[in-house]
Amino acid sequence: MELNYIHRDISWLSFNYRVLQEAKDPRNPLLERIKFLAIYSSNLGEFFRVRVANHKNLLRVGKKTKKKLEENPGEILTQLLELVNQQQIEFSLIYKKIIAPELKKEGFQFLGHTKLKDEDLEFAKDYFQENLLPYCQPILLWDKKIKPFLNNGALYLAVHLQIKDKKKEEYFALVQIPSDNVNRFIAVPTKNKKEHKLIILDDIVRQNVDEIFPGFEVLNTYSIKITRDAELYIDDEFSGDLLEKVRKSLKKRDIGPASRMVHDRKMPKVILKYLMNTFDLDELDLLPEGRYHNNFDFFQFPSFGRKNLKNIELEPLPLKALENAKSIFSALEKKDYFLHVPYHSYESVIKFFEEASTDPSTEEIKIVQYRVAKESRIMNALINAVKNGKKVTAFIEIKARFDEAANLKWGEKLEKQGIKVFYSMPGLKVHSKIALVTRRVKGKTKQYSFLSTGNFNEVTARIYSDMSLFTSDVRLTDEVHKIFTFLETRKLSDPSFKHCLVGKFGLKESFEKLVQREIDLGSKGHMILKMNSLQDKDMIKLLYDASQAGVKIKLIIRGICCLVPGIKGVSENIEAISILDRFLEHSRVFIFGNNGKEEIYLSSADWMVRNLHHRVECAFPIYDKEIKKQIKDVINLQLSDNQKARSLDFKRINEYQKNDLKPLQSQIETYNYIKNLKD
Repeated sequence: MELNYIHRDISWLSFNYRVLQEAKDPRNPLLERIKFLAIYSSNLGEFFRVRVANHKNLLRVGKKTKKKLEENPGEILTQLLELVNQQQIEFSLIYKKIIAPELKKEGFQFLGHTKLKDEDLEFAKDYFQENLLPYCQPILLWDKKIKPFLNNGALYLAVHLQIKDKKKEEYFALVQIPSDNVNRFIAVPTKNKKEHKLIILDDIVRQNVDEIFPGFEVLNTYSIKITRDAELYIDDEFSGDLLEKVRKSLKKRDIGPASRMVHDRKMPKVILKYLMNTFDLDELDLLPEGRYHNNFDFFQFPSFGRKNLKNIELEPLPLKALENAKSIFSALEKKDYFLHVPYHSYESVIKFFEEASTDPSTEEIKIVQYRVAKESRIMNALINAVKNGKKVTAFIEIKARFDEAANLKWGEKLEKQGIKVFYSMPGLKVHSKIALVTRRVKGKTKQYSFLSTGNFNEVTARIYSDMSLFTSDVRLTDEVHKIFTFLETRKLSDPSFKHCLVGKFGLKESFEKLVQREIDLGSKGHMILKMNSLQDKDMIKLLYDASQAGVKIKLIIRGICCLVPGIKGVSENIEAISILDRFLEHSRVFIFGNNGKEEIYLSSADWMVRNLHHRVECAFPIYDKEIKKQIKDVINLQLSDNQKARSLDFKRINEYQKNDLKPLQSQIETYNYIKNLKD
């Protein structure tokens, strides 16, 4: 392991631990802390399905291939599992020692499967008979002779049995807990309105499991879950039907090899070994947890209308200059506009497309879709535009992980409505967040563009923090048009870009030049870089070079940060923080001092190998002085955060930033800042 480089997956676990920190932060309302337990668990599930599965696949390659690897996959996997085990123990302690007692104080009473009162026993039995029994089919295990297939991510009870008349004969069986069909948290009737009685679905099944095995005595039950490899393993070459490959691969996703078996850490070794033999698992496949799994089901936790246990809602603020404009395009001809969701409402983006769909002057609409909302007014506007005689082109990235099926569905729907749809490019992912509207104004062609750090998704726009630009500046609209030309034809006669930094066309080289310019300025140079992930070794080395040249660098990294700040003689001029709060920090902002002539870029790209080498990304410059000031003001609020910012310094990893200044929570202050802006 390199001293000055943190493995990306170890760094990611450090990020997910920051999520867990929010679950135990007493400054967060109780139900919000439960939500962070769900987010942590959901994140971890995806991590095992993708990243851990990848390391396990590397263990299976031949010796010659292993020698070419930069790291030993076995050693990395062992480190990852040790970290996860530590976090899982803390997860259980947070729930048992902090969350559960506070729930009890607030009138939430959890009923287990033992010591139930008569009326609760009756309720549990009736509920089981009426709602669960048809789904709870028994699966008898017989060593390796009967090896059932366990559904990916499904909850099962491993049941230890013996025949009532033959006490010495022991058996093992499985029963699936039907959490896909029923909410995990079942409200139990109570006469006390201030009391919220709940029983977890698992415990209702446990309470009644003997009804599933007549003639047997149930000795005990333990919960398990298997997570399967989610990678599609598509041969992404320049031949064959990529669309069909994705369709076929999706069918195999949930039957991939196991990447982990989660089990109750109190399960006796004899039962655990029996299950390992039955399902061909080894020690590296095991992950001990508490009594309950699939803790992302905490998303379903009932609030019983207790708004006092949630965050005070920050209602998105209208961008009045566009939302109230008679014509959004007339407004854009006068100036650029900055949008910062979820502080701003997303309505102006929707209006951009809805007005274009009905405007007589509109000739054409182009858009890139990476992750689409299930119900989308933007997609409906595109369909309406075709009906109104407009030419509409949509590029849909069908390799967006876990959104492949949804994107395929939308692509087929748009094609049926007459929209020209282009799909994924072999060897590349298209990650740009851009749209272009072409209108005929006074006999001349005029173009308007929307460029963003986030997806065209009305749902995530309420919870992801993203920055966007509305513009009719020809310097930008011409280059956005050029990107669309490449996506449609897969070639460009002139591959140079003068304003935007574009993946596939020198994105990495452009960033390197911008950093090198600051290096040449030495101690006069400075950079502020905000992104989701920093992993590319070349860029990290360049930042180390900049630090050693005296350049002052401030990093705001939400997730993976493989760079190690604060090392004397290496990175002592680099400060790094991570902000994790009620909204997901998703915007990428790159600020370069440029000897007093500061340049700001917003981007869809992180500094990861995949973004800089294997994706069509777009980093776009901000030319409007007023917008530059707004972005810089927001970034300065984040750098001053002493409530939700954590240090990424190797000596103080994940410690909350502290200073003697008055408390400043950047997301709350950003909302107030946006609220006080004049349109």
